[in-house]
Parts: sequence; C-alpha cells; structure tokens
Amino acid sequence: MTVAITILAAGSSSRMKKIKQLLPIQNSTLLGIAIENALQSDADQVYCVLGANADLITNSIQNSNIKIIYNPKYSEGLSSSIIAGIEYMSSKPFDATLIMLGDQPMVDSEYLNKLIINFKGNPSQVVASEYSDKIGVPAIFPKTFYNQLLQLNGDKGASLLLNSETINIKTVTGSSLVDIDTEEDYNSFINSL
Repeated sequence: MTVAITILAAGSSSRMKKIKQLLPIQNSTLLGIAIENALQSDADQVYCVLGANADLITNSIQNSNIKIIYNPKYSEGLSSSIIAGIEYMSSKPFDATLIMLGDQPMVDSEYLNKLIINFKGNPSQVVASEYSDKIGVPAIFPKTFYNQLLQLNGDKGASLLLNSETINIKTVTGSSLVDIDTEEDYNSFINSL
C-alpha cells in the first residue's frame, strides 16, 4: 500500500497578518517543520499545496525533496486546497493520500507513521486524528474516497466528511494536534520549545 502526503499550506494567514508559512522556528519555518516531519515519515512521496504568496514560499522550500501543487482558488478556503491536491493525486499511482496541515508543527514523523501503519492494517478505511471534540486531519483517505473529497466546499476542509455518520473511520489519538493560527499561538509555541 502506497501513501503520499499532501501538506495544505495555501492560505493567506489572515488571522496572523503575516506570512504564517514562513514564521521562523529555530533553524526552520513553520511550513519547513511540517515538510521535514513529512519527509522523515514512511510516506512514499510528499506534496505541498500552495496558493497565497506561493513564489516567496516556494523559494523558502526549494531545497526540499517535495513536489508543489498550486491552488489558484486558495481564497475560497481550505476545501479548495484539498480539491487541488486530490485532483492532482487522482492521476498518481498512490493507494491513499495523507492530508496534513502546514501549521501543526508538533505533528511529527512518529505520529504520521502511526496513521500510515493504521491505514496499512485497514486499507479500505479512512484513518483520522481524534481531537477532544471532533475528528480531523491529519487523516489518510484511500482513493475510493477521492470523489467525496472533491465535493467539499468552504473553509471547513474535510471536517464535515470526517464527522459525518456516513463513512467508517478508524481514529488515532494525538496529543500534539495544535494549530498555529494567531500571534498568540505562535508565541506560545516558541516559548514551549
């Protein structure tokens, strides 16, 4: 079973008021850490969906062994990035896509591998992350779910699909599924290092 990772990093960071993907963290950036964690996992290939500030961000990650997918509709919300990624992945030979966010720096390769192992044991099921109050990404979607992902819209991403009663989901619990959305989130994360 082959799994590709698709990192969603196309947003304009409106709550942050600066280019979130390029926020410095130690010797890297917020997106750089997500990419590094993805590359260190057991995934077969890593892709990154970019939109806002794509040229600047591409320059910052050009030494990474990843492939860029451009989402021209990034202003339509997170779902548009999932659709851009899935449309691209539909023609690729992978059995599934692991969708992760570019702003969850504590989602490390060990956690990603936990998702991948669970998927390989249950290759017909979606494997998703269990938060205290919902199910979300990072999540692995087998190819059979791509059509449902292509129907998403708005800024909720895959949340409605993952929290519906219509699909059978295997959940994995992660203790560090924290998003960096605001200046306060960023400062708090930096102070925790």
